[in-house]
Amino acid sequence: MSKELVSATIGAIPYRVTLSEGTHQWFGDAPQSIGGGDSAPSPHQLLLSALGACTAITVSMYAQRKGLTLEGVDVELSISAEQLTPPALTQIERKIQLRGELDEAQRTRLLEIANACPLHKLLSGEIRIASQLAG
Repeated sequence: MSKELVSATIGAIPYRVTLSEGTHQWFGDAPQSIGGGDSAPSPHQLLLSALGACTAITVSMYAQRKGLTLEGVDVELSISAEQLTPPALTQIERKIQLRGELDEAQRTRLLEIANACPLHKLLSGEIRIASQLAG
């Protein structure tokens, strides 16, 4: 199990969040249509970007280990359905483009590997969030 730690801090700029894990810093924001500054990705976009990054990295690592002629991976993601009332259900569409000279068996295997990326597994399972007030 991973012990990843990320902090999110909001200050004087409405809805702009500073995110950090200690070494790196990035931002989140809300669209202008709901009062944000649209200066950074929305929380939904950040979630999708994490899945996209994990997919591309996992597929690339596997292809490199197996000596496949994968030249690149493009991942396009969107949330196509979102039901927040119980039972909550979210449908994420993920289109993966594999660049390189790959036969059909290699392409099929790389899709299987994409479906085994750690964040795909995490998001496909039941997620429980334990929240508490600090201090």
